[in-house]
Amino acid sequence: MANRLPLTDDEGEVRELTEEDFAHFRPATEVLPPSLLQKLGMAPQSPPAATENVTLRLSREVVERFRSTGNDWQLRMDDALKEWLRSHSP
Repeated sequence: MANRLPLTDDEGEVRELTEEDFAHFRPATEVLPPSLLQKLGMAPQSPPAATENVTLRLSREVVERFRSTGNDWQLRMDDALKEWLRSHSP
C-alpha cells in the first residue's frame, strides 16, 4: 500500500478528500458484514434464477404495503408467495 495520508488529523477532523482517496474506496456491500447490511436494508438479494413476466391484479393495499418496503419489493412479494405455497395447496 502506498504512503497515503490519514483521513483525519490529530483533532479527528476529516481532511479534504482527493481523487486518489476516492479511488481506494469500496462499496459498503463489499466491506460491511452481512448482518449490518441486512439491518440497513442493503442485503444483496439475488433474483430468482428464472422469472416470468405476468400481468396480475392485486389490491391497492397489498401493492402499497410491499412497495413501501423499498427496492426489490417484487422479490419480497415472490418470497412471500413461495412461503405461502410451502404450507398451502393452490
